[in-house]
Amino acid sequence: MTDDALMKARYRRITRFAARYLVQAWWYELFLPRFGLGWISARGRTRRLERIAQRFHVLAVDLGGLMIKVGQFMSSRLDVLPPSITKQLEGLQDEVPAVPFVQMRARAEAELGMPLERAFASVDERPLAAASLGQAHRAVLTDDLAAETGLSAVVLKIQRPGIDRIVDVDLRALRKVGVWLSKVALVRDRVDMPSLVEEFAITSLEEIDYLHEAANSERFAADFGGPDGVAVPEVVWERTTRRVLTLQDVTAIKINDVDALRAAGIDPSEVAARFARVMFDQLFDDGFFHADPHPGNVFVTPLEGTTEAGTPAWRFTFIDFGMMGEVPPSLRRGLRRVLIAAASRDGKGLVDGIRDVGVLLPSADTVQLERAMTGLFSRFGGMGFAELQEVDPREFRAFAIEFGDVVRSLPFQLPENFLLIVRAMSLTSGMCSALDPAFNIWDAVEPYAQRLIREESGNTAQAFVREVGAVAAVTARLPRRADNLISRFEDGSVSVQTPRIERRMRDLERMVRRVVSSVLFTGLLIGGVLLQAEQAVLGTILMIVSIAPLSHALLAGWVARRNGL
Repeated sequence: MTDDALMKARYRRITRFAARYLVQAWWYELFLPRFGLGWISARGRTRRLERIAQRFHVLAVDLGGLMIKVGQFMSSRLDVLPPSITKQLEGLQDEVPAVPFVQMRARAEAELGMPLERAFASVDERPLAAASLGQAHRAVLTDDLAAETGLSAVVLKIQRPGIDRIVDVDLRALRKVGVWLSKVALVRDRVDMPSLVEEFAITSLEEIDYLHEAANSERFAADFGGPDGVAVPEVVWERTTRRVLTLQDVTAIKINDVDALRAAGIDPSEVAARFARVMFDQLFDDGFFHADPHPGNVFVTPLEGTTEAGTPAWRFTFIDFGMMGEVPPSLRRGLRRVLIAAASRDGKGLVDGIRDVGVLLPSADTVQLERAMTGLFSRFGGMGFAELQEVDPREFRAFAIEFGDVVRSLPFQLPENFLLIVRAMSLTSGMCSALDPAFNIWDAVEPYAQRLIREESGNTAQAFVREVGAVAAVTARLPRRADNLISRFEDGSVSVQTPRIERRMRDLERMVRRVVSSVLFTGLLIGGVLLQAEQAVLGTILMIVSIAPLSHALLAGWVARRNGL
């Protein structure tokens, strides 16, 4: 069969698979419930989903290419798919068959423009790793290149032959499926499927551009590298093209190899806590993050010497920067609000933050959702993974029954740039819980939330200071404006002149001054309290200065009455 025929057959297999199960979903989930037969679809739903996932698993392993990536994406989408599907899709990466080295050699030599014997001192024909889009082999640089780069042991990453055409066919098929799904109201109201497929397409095309991956690794190293940061392999640009990537060999202890970590004197629970902090740094501070932090892409590298506590020093080493994400500033602000609300167990604040992020449409009526989130925090807030496992499943079931309809009825959607964030956070949480069954995500979130709260308080304090300045300016101008008004009464430019009105004007002037003094006191005091934690000197000064307007507000009326005014 020719290549063109193979590609057409591939396209048909993907679209027929999707069409078959879309029709099945329409029958069970839309048609039958319309005629009061929803109990039929509910009765066998779990079995049907598991069967679909099993068959997709077989299809993905058989076809490879982006079908493997789709399965990996879906296996982490607990927000979209039930565990009965995600569990069936786990482990797809480990089942990718290796390409014979003779084919990989031809691919590399065509890209580098020279025989591998000239390009490298040696190349190990056994694959170090076989992925859906490429394959990695250990290699050693030639003496001249080793002297020039300061490196010797490297990893040679080579794209699979014909992967460009495979990706193109897979994306055409996925775009077709996305159009079909966009015609289903239930899907269309929650997810812009064509946009979601395009987001996946952009990520996939970037993954097969090794020059883009090399640039990503250098940017990541600039952002997070250094003695106190994470390690990133150096790029050997002299042996790197769009389809061949040569990197420093940084292989160390896999992050999920608990036995090896303990043998090296490294506490897995400390690794879990630090890994969560590293990922939060990427997401909430820098906004440029590794979107595929699975165990094969993160190592724990022991360092020579010990820390002050006497334990072995170590740091994380990240590899594979083909799938990177960026958090736009507006989305980062929304995520910060969600983080603060989650740490504060604030159900209403969490719903507001979700709306800011764009997951919840502005038209949504959120009263019931706020009640659901408040109840969720009240019962399960602050629990770690191990604690949640000990909760009676009937409690979860009761909660789902009470609020399930509320959540399903709300107009949720997946905003742009959100897919990779969800993937990164899902993998991070799963990794940390695997390293430390007692890992509590709240313990990792709260330090960030507290810092963000302090930053928000600082901004609030600055706003108070600005407001106090504005009020002070008004206060400074008020006596002159009142005098001008009284002068106008005196010189006849205001026609009404009676002692009663003059007395009322004096009373009004005193009242306005006392109100202004009260506002000044409140602003100075609250501003001082908020600044106390970050800028103690300025905070103390503001609190002391607030005594003056307080004295005026309290004593001005008594002085006026004593003087008969």
